[in-house]
Amino acid sequence: MDEQRGAAGAETAEPTGRVREHDSPLVRWLLIVAGFVCVALGVIGIFLPLLPTTPLMLLAAACFARSSRRFHDWLLASRTFGPLILEWERHRSIPRRTKLTAIALMSATLAVSVVFFVEPPWLQGLLAAFGVALAIWMYRIPSRDA
Repeated sequence: MDEQRGAAGAETAEPTGRVREHDSPLVRWLLIVAGFVCVALGVIGIFLPLLPTTPLMLLAAACFARSSRRFHDWLLASRTFGPLILEWERHRSIPRRTKLTAIALMSATLAVSVVFFVEPPWLQGLLAAFGVALAIWMYRIPSRDA
């Protein structure tokens, strides 16, 4: 399958070499379950900035790429997540706007948590360090549209 129809009817080329189902039915089943857990958490992450939607959707796509071509194609056909996943699969990059939005929302959420909800100073420092490390990691992911 060299081309696939997206949800909007536009044709997008699918990187067919990316979907290689695992030989074991048990492993495929576990990957499908993990993929749907990641999709569910990613959708929840749209509304709760503490959950990182983008990495969860990329992880779901990776799980589906090793377990089910049908579910992988379903995720790629999503108007919301499909372009982001295709960008990652083709170029190993994330759009700059997506990165900056994710970093801003994550920083705001962590700042509110550290200031208002976390009391022990050592835990505040640990949470702040985790946030900085995650922001640096995400910022370093390439963006082709920069």
